Amino acid sequence: MQDKFIYEYAIIRFSPLVERGEFFNIGAILYSKPKKYLAMRFHIDPKKLEAFNSQHSTEELEAYLKAWEKVCKGGTDSSAIGEMDMPDRFRWLVATRSTIIHSSMTHTGICDDPEKELDAIFEQFVL
Repeated sequence: MQDKFIYEYAIIRFSPLVERGEFFNIGAILYSKPKKYLAMRFHIDPKKLEAFNSQHSTEELEAYLKAWEKVCKGGTDSSAIGEMDMPDRFRWLVATRSTIIHSSMTHTGICDDPEKELDAIFEQFVL
């Protein structure tokens, strides 16, 4: 029997006009303390972006999300936030914010492989 580990995840959302409360899912982020794992996946659907009449380009959003990826990986090249420990980086990424890119509430689960679980969550909620 393989060990199971607790994880937390959130869905990353894009809100073209924050004040309208509309959004669509563009990514997923998963953190597992026991596995020392923090990663995210993202995909911006150009058709959805166009349907929302967004003033933001795919390239602009990808730049924001790549900064989030750097925070996930940590280290000195990802700003002061990237130098924080992994739980604090996850909490910073999923903190409530009123910006065009934000996350859902966090959810928990149990898995044996956090990377496979992140892929499954990403496929279910984003693709």
